[in-house]
Amino acid sequence: MGLYQNRIVVKVGTSTLTNEIGQNDLRSFDRLACVLSDVHNMGYEIILVSSGAIAIGSNKLQMKTRPTSMRLKQAAAAVGQCSIMFLYDKFFNDYDKTIAQILLNAEDIEIEEKKENLTNTFDALLEMGIIPVVNENDSVSYSEIESEDRLFGDNDMLSAIVAVLCRAQKLVILSDIDGFYDNDPRLHADAKLIERIYTIDEKIQSLAGGSGSRRGRGGMRTKLQAAQLATMQGIDTIITNGKNPSALYDIIKGANVGTLLLGNHSKR
Repeated sequence: MGLYQNRIVVKVGTSTLTNEIGQNDLRSFDRLACVLSDVHNMGYEIILVSSGAIAIGSNKLQMKTRPTSMRLKQAAAAVGQCSIMFLYDKFFNDYDKTIAQILLNAEDIEIEEKKENLTNTFDALLEMGIIPVVNENDSVSYSEIESEDRLFGDNDMLSAIVAVLCRAQKLVILSDIDGFYDNDPRLHADAKLIERIYTIDEKIQSLAGGSGSRRGRGGMRTKLQAAQLATMQGIDTIITNGKNPSALYDIIKGANVGTLLLGNHSKR
């Protein structure tokens, strides 16, 4: 079966939803909700994959630092899921949009019957004009929180899995930098943005480096892994800066934004 040409998965990370001191960035929530709602009004189906539950839960609980023990991380995530959905519901409601929450564990993707039910749920929500908001169920799952090579990697891999599951045409990964560079732009002033990647080969993988920002958990390595999964299924993947969600307007027009990793056209 082919891809849905009007279906877009957008992944937003913790670093986009929080500011430099780690507090909730309300303007970022508002901008994101405004642009996604507007693109939805243009006839596109939108699925939002969101990180941030632990960080936003920590803020709600007024923790001085990010929790380090598993039990406190999962407690913060449980509180954060309520807070983050409250914020999304508030801001999307301002633009007359209804959202729904979908929390996933690894087994939901791996067990065929659950996978089929999940696909049906996504399709039903999208048919009703609802914007699903997806996150890993951090309060009961430890793979994303604790594993060194996490299945979902700050939800980067989760966003690719959702894009494949829902047969989306595009996956847009909103990062804390403008795209994929030939070197870390935070450390090297002469780093150059790579605008297009046709094949994710060893050379590209070697440029991905290690972990990402101090507020999020996913670095370019996990974003590249996610892009590899999506592009193998024909899904164009774009990595761009989450502080400028209005770039989505240019993306749907086919303009150069951030880094475009081209999907395998034989899979389309």
